[in-house]
Amino acid sequence: MKDEIIFEEKQYIGFNKWSMLWRTVLALGCFLLYYWSENPKSIAVSVIEIPNSPVGEDSGQLFFLMGLVIMLLSLVLIFVLHLHTKVINNKLILEGLWTSRNVNIDLTEIVEVKMVKYSFYLLNPPIYNLHFKNVIRFFTKGNDAVELTKRDGLKYLVGSQKAEALSSLLKQMIVDKKS
Repeated sequence: MKDEIIFEEKQYIGFNKWSMLWRTVLALGCFLLYYWSENPKSIAVSVIEIPNSPVGEDSGQLFFLMGLVIMLLSLVLIFVLHLHTKVINNKLILEGLWTSRNVNIDLTEIVEVKMVKYSFYLLNPPIYNLHFKNVIRFFTKGNDAVELTKRDGLKYLVGSQKAEALSSLLKQMIVDKKS
């Protein structure tokens, strides 16, 4: 019998709001420093005075190149898979980046499934297999998560863009298992 994938979701690291914001701020900073090095004269703006550029004109081109590299890196990260969530038979399989080990959660050990908000914060860093306060967290993008509770009290918090579908599927599988 071949294993059939019941649910599948792929989340890419380049779409994480936290990471995207930091890359954008760094790139804009590089472009701003490039502009400042190309126009080194001090400027009087109503209340403050912007001083001369502290860097030479040659280093300004380096800032422009760094800004382009950061933007190119952002583009490439859109295609880098961070979290691959699959439900196969009675297992929830979470696959991470290249060096990460797969996490297999046996659904026969799960006693409770509920859909929760992942965090109260607007920006959350991507996380894979973070053990903190008896909760194991997985997150890339989105606002919602599925909380799974095992018999021994250990909780898994799996961030998902399709949290409602995943939650209802896992609840149905647990109900079918009990009957």
